[in-house]
This record gives sequence, structure tokens and C-alpha cells, in this order.
Amino acid sequence: MKSCHFFQQTLCALSLLMAVPVFAQEVSVKNAWIRGTVQGQNATGAFMELTGKSNTRLVGAASPAAKSVEVHNMKVDNGVMKMFPVDGVDLPAGKPVKLAPGGFHVMLMDLQKPLKAGDKVPLKLTFETANKKRETLDLNVEVRDLKGQPAQHQH
Repeated sequence: MKSCHFFQQTLCALSLLMAVPVFAQEVSVKNAWIRGTVQGQNATGAFMELTGKSNTRLVGAASPAAKSVEVHNMKVDNGVMKMFPVDGVDLPAGKPVKLAPGGFHVMLMDLQKPLKAGDKVPLKLTFETANKKRETLDLNVEVRDLKGQPAQHQH
């Protein structure tokens, strides 16, 4: 009888563990890409579409490909396009948020080497949930050409 009770407790504990959502599934990432660079260029942007299942906030990023990685935004001020770091990007529950050229994006600065179309770059995104819990999501992002087009496959 005791072993049966222990088995039921174990099953109950396992079912509770399985019910806890995996954070990586809380935020979906679509169409992630990084703009390739030209010789001498030491910074570039990463772009993607993020959708949170619940209210979440992108609060940071990191990559071994760059010495510094920040979340940025761009806006036109008196006819001049200005780029600046932000402390985060809100992801309202269920609503896709685009990180795109000319708006919010992830800026990779002081690149270790030039990035060419077809390369893959590790990128870690840090999110903060409504209850202030921080989690990370590891991506392996494709580098595209200067126009944002994927590398052409050679046949």
C-alpha cells in the first residue's frame, strides 16, 4: 500500500513539472536575420518578428560575434534618422512585434570579424516576464546580404 501511495505522489509531482511552461516556447521568433557587413564595417543589425504568449519584454541581447550588443530604436528627428539604445521592447500577449530596419532592432557593435551572407551567428535574447522573471532564448541567426536577401545556394 505504501509503494502505491509513493507512486501516486511521484506521478502527481511529475505531472506538475510537465505543466510548467518552458519559457523558450513563451516567445516565438520568426524570420530572424542579421545584415551582412562590408570590409571595415564593425556594426550591424539583427531583425526578426517576436510574439509572446503572455506580456513579455525584450530587455537585452548578447553574441560572441560582437563585443557589445544592444536593443535599439530609430526615429526621424528634424529630418535626420537617429539610432539610440532602449531599455527594452514590449511584446503584448499574442501580438507580433517586428524588429526591422528603420525601427526597433538588435545592434551588434565592435564585431569580431566581417559577417557575410550564409554565415550563422549565435544570438542570445533576454526577456522579462510580467512578474519580472528573466529568461534567455538562444538563437543561431542567418546572415543575409546587404539588401536583406538570403545567401544564394550554389548548385
